[in-house]
Amino acid sequence: MCFAFDASPPDLPAEIAPIAGGAGAALLELESADGTRFSAALAESPEPRGRAVVILPDVRGLYPFYSELAERFAAAGHHAIAIDYFGRTAGLGPRGEDFDYWPHVRKTRPRTVQEDAAAALAALRERTGAGAASTVGFCFGGTQSFLAATSESLGLEGVVGFYGSLSTERWGDMSPIRRADDMHGPVLGLFGGADEGIPPDQVEAFEHNLAEAGVEHEIVTYPGAPHSFFDRRYEEHAEACDDAWRRVLAFLAG
Repeated sequence: MCFAFDASPPDLPAEIAPIAGGAGAALLELESADGTRFSAALAESPEPRGRAVVILPDVRGLYPFYSELAERFAAAGHHAIAIDYFGRTAGLGPRGEDFDYWPHVRKTRPRTVQEDAAAALAALRERTGAGAASTVGFCFGGTQSFLAATSESLGLEGVVGFYGSLSTERWGDMSPIRRADDMHGPVLGLFGGADEGIPPDQVEAFEHNLAEAGVEHEIVTYPGAPHSFFDRRYEEHAEACDDAWRRVLAFLAG
């Protein structure tokens, strides 16, 4: 399963001192290329020192976990904006724990995710002056982050996907496995070894196809970690969370 509504992102690793003076994430209303209004949460870093981040959430869309995560990135030196996918079908957020997200997930397409990500990135740059940017996605958003690497118009400096679905049965020709040839690296993929929804053969196929396509990449699997392991409640996977943070922040540092 994906994150519970009351989940919280893990703290930054102990050796990474948070930057003081940052404000909380601000809820914005943005407009996509097709005129859709959608919600986003922007956290500005008081001392930016790496790429900006567009956060692509899991199947719930924008909820407190991802606003908090934007604040974590800002505290680590990265302007960050988290987007909601469901402006076209569910209107503007925020939404409660009882939100029935699956009907909206089924209507969401990579093209509209990328249009919304482009609008969010434009807003982030307008407000912060940020330059280079990467996407960081989780679950459904992990898949969308991998697919964002195929978009030349987004102009990303790399993408990160946490346990993004790779299934060719579910995604067909839009599976990241089948789209590896069209990706522009670098790509960082982080997976749980105990994630029953993403079997090792799919991860291996994705890595193989990235290598065959000459895409710069790093694929990491954490033994014993479940789907959505990047959650403060999973104390037994704190080491994997710390390592994932370090890899993502090193990736964003370029």
